[in-house]
Amino acid sequence: MNHIQLKNISKIYNANSTQAQSALTLLAEGMDSVAVKEQTGYSVGLYDVNLNIKAGELHCIMGLSGSGKSTLIRHLNRLIDPTSGEIWVNTTVNTKTHVKDNPQANTAPVDESSSNAINILELNDKQLQHYRQQTVSMVFQHFGLVPHMTVMQNVAYGLRVRKMSVSERHEIARYWLNEVGLTNSEYSYPDELSGGMQQRVGLARALATDNPILLMDEAFSALDPLIRAQLQDQLLALQDRLNKTIVFITHDIDEAVKVGQRISILNGGRLIQTGTPSDLRHNPADDYVEQFMSAKA
Repeated sequence: MNHIQLKNISKIYNANSTQAQSALTLLAEGMDSVAVKEQTGYSVGLYDVNLNIKAGELHCIMGLSGSGKSTLIRHLNRLIDPTSGEIWVNTTVNTKTHVKDNPQANTAPVDESSSNAINILELNDKQLQHYRQQTVSMVFQHFGLVPHMTVMQNVAYGLRVRKMSVSERHEIARYWLNEVGLTNSEYSYPDELSGGMQQRVGLARALATDNPILLMDEAFSALDPLIRAQLQDQLLALQDRLNKTIVFITHDIDEAVKVGQRISILNGGRLIQTGTPSDLRHNPADDYVEQFMSAKA
């Protein structure tokens, strides 16, 4: 069953509603994003994307640079708002419990017709703040750690925002630092850590809030191959136990095949195909997908 549903999501950058509509009309007529940019001057982030992400799945979004994958993931926590479309999220999946007591807490999701599903584009500022604090966490490509905070303080930051007591948030932070293999680093500062260790801190910070949705935007791409493989393995081991809904952005087909239960491939802002690695390999929707899958080592 679905946890996240994107319905007819389009994003045209730096255009008012009338200008955006002219670009959308050209896209609907079959013009590609490069030609639309040349004719109108407006950049296409996404066009008419319809995507269902299942509860508890690790779903990879991939494509070349400029394909729209980072634009897409930033819609899910509304760092970017679309030009048109709807984004439905079931807010009852993985009802909150203490992470140390039961990190796999889960309730059954329903579709957008349920009162438990919300169109996050309709949230006001206060509701959006609550959604970001309680439903969705993000791990960034370049770590996003606060340099003047210790590792402990960085991991506990989301719990501090929730006004949790110091002792409780530090207990939870220590637990997750241990889970990601950083037991003795809590009093270090980010610049004292290697890139791989910093990304483990970022992962621990995202997990500490126990939010049901985890967004990972090229989270491992800045790391060397050995550390990247280690973090991929660690993510899979954690996911096997935690059963989060993870949206994982990557441009690396080998990484997508390794970690993704399903993969969605974007090209020029359009969603070309979604399926399991086997689906994409044996039944590619077009030459672009076939070339991607044949590039796997």
